[in-house]
Parts: sequence; C-alpha cells; structure tokens
Amino acid sequence: MQVTRRGFLKICAAGMGSSTLVALGFSPTDLQASVRAFKLARTIETRTICPYCSVSCGVIMYSLGSGGKNAEPALIHVEGDPDNPISRGTLCPKGAGLVDLIKSPDRALYPEVREAGTNEWKRLSWEDAITQIARLMKEDRDANFVTRNDQGQLVNRWNTTGLVAASTANNESLYLTSKWLRSLGMVTADTQARI
Repeated sequence: MQVTRRGFLKICAAGMGSSTLVALGFSPTDLQASVRAFKLARTIETRTICPYCSVSCGVIMYSLGSGGKNAEPALIHVEGDPDNPISRGTLCPKGAGLVDLIKSPDRALYPEVREAGTNEWKRLSWEDAITQIARLMKEDRDANFVTRNDQGQLVNRWNTTGLVAASTANNESLYLTSKWLRSLGMVTADTQARI
C-alpha cells in the first residue's frame, strides 16, 4: 500500500483527534451502547374508541403535558389497543390517521348554528345549543304528533323528526336511546355507521 504525504497527514490527524476525544471521555463504544429514550415514556395514555364506523376499534392515544391547570396537552401518537376485544390492536387507515383528524384546523370544537336566511355560522354555548334543540324538538312534536291514523287506530307517532345515533355508542347506550326515542313517538332513527 502506497500512502501519499497528504494521506499520511490525514491518517495522523484522525488518530490524534480520536485519541484526544477518548482522553476527554468520549468513547464511540459507550455512545453506541447508550439507549435512546423511549418517545412515549413521559406521555399520558388515554384509551378510547375510534369515531369513524360502527366497528368500535379500541384506540390508545398518547399526549405530552403535565396535566397542570395552564398546561395544554399535545397529542403525539395514536395506536390500536391490544386489550380491546373487538380490534385486538388493529386499526384501519382512517383510524390510524386519528392524529390528523384531531389536529385538523377544520375540526369543529364548539356547537354552531346557521339560522334561517343567513350564510354565517354563529357559535353557541353547549347549554344554549341543548336548550335550542330541546325547544325545537318540543315545538315540532307538539305541532306534528299523530295520535290516531286514518282508520282511527291508536298510533302515537311523531313522523317529522328523526335521529342519527353515533356509531361509536355501545349496545347499552343505543338501547336507552332507542327507548327514549320510542317514548317520544319518534319512528325514524338510524345510526351513523350506515351512512
């Protein structure tokens, strides 16, 4: 092997530099042996259900934040819940992309109403939204409730309003929702999973 003068100087400089770093405490073997911190080590784990369809896959969401009063938690990772008996840790592409849904600037965070004759959406408080929904439902039921049909049979129906239930609701809450709707006389009900 033939080494030029320039190559010889490069080898000497590299040797002196590495021996100096070792003398200062920097060892490549120690660096290679060190373990990188796990990115989810300091996160808060929250278990929930995917909101997209009626399968109700289990989701684990990881957020960073101290949980203090003025600390805003930041969602950093979403994965399937292996303890969930339905999905057993698997997620479809939509479920795996929940971080994008949650962090979307177009996500609705507050109830809004667009009143008749306007093109603008007006923000409401939750209390006002629930009050307005209850008032409109009562007005419609009072105006359109059918006690007897054309043959005189007792039917107690409310045909002008329907309800679309959430696809992520469990059987028990959907059973109670159905009982509540039927007690009002509402016959039109469906679930968001079929849409």
